Amino acid sequence: MSTPAQTILAFDFGLKRTGVALGNTLTGGARPLLTIEAAENARRFERIAAILAEWKPDLLIVGLPFDEAGGDTPMVRRARRFGHQLGGRFGLPVKFVDERYSSAVVEDAIRPGKTDKAAVDSAAAAVILQAWLDQRT
Repeated sequence: MSTPAQTILAFDFGLKRTGVALGNTLTGGARPLLTIEAAENARRFERIAAILAEWKPDLLIVGLPFDEAGGDTPMVRRARRFGHQLGGRFGLPVKFVDERYSSAVVEDAIRPGKTDKAAVDSAAAAVILQAWLDQRT
C-alpha cells in the first residue's frame, strides 16, 4: 500500500523576511512560493495562516541556519522557536532541516549585483524543502 501524496510548505525564517516554498511527496519537487515581508510576529503569522488555508499542507519544514561547524547560533534558536510556534498555532507537524548554505547557494546562482532579497528567501526555502524531499528517498 502506498502512502498518499503530501503537500509540504517550507520556511526560511528571517527577522525581516521569511521565504516560503511549496512541494509535495508525489513529484518530489519543491518550488519557491513567496516571501513574507513582516518583522512582527502578528503580521507574519497572519500571513502564514492565509497561506496554510490556501495550500492545506500536511507537513511544515523549517530551516535551521547552523554555523559552519554545525553548531547552534542565535538564529537557530529563533528558527526553532518559530517552528514550535507554527506547530502549536496550526496543529501541523513540523520538521527541521539543516540549511547552512541554502541562501549562499541561491545567491551564487543569481547574477552578481542583481540579488533580489525576497527572491533569495523563497528560493532558499525551496532549497531547504528539496533537501528534505531528497533525503527521504
